[in-house]
Amino acid sequence: MSELAERSNVSKSYLSNIERNVNQNPSIQVVEKIAAVLGVEFNWLLELQPQHDSLPEQEWLDFIDELKKIGVKKEQLEEYKRVFAFIKWQQETKNTLVE
Repeated sequence: MSELAERSNVSKSYLSNIERNVNQNPSIQVVEKIAAVLGVEFNWLLELQPQHDSLPEQEWLDFIDELKKIGVKKEQLEEYKRVFAFIKWQQETKNTLVE
């Protein structure tokens, strides 16, 4: 946040207020500065672009929600990737044996 504040010439406290929804109506000029520094479209920051352009498919979002509900933490994802890779390998092996 410090780097964004410095590069956009917007105070860190103002950015923090935006992030925490304390300031829910920043000026267009501020949003343009932030977008320029982040290298994103102005509309993306305002969430005006269609969801399919900015988010993965709904199934992936639902999957992520399910992982959160069962207690999977972001820090644990590397471990779970190994489990998924093993399951995929198992399925591919079974398919190869069946063919």
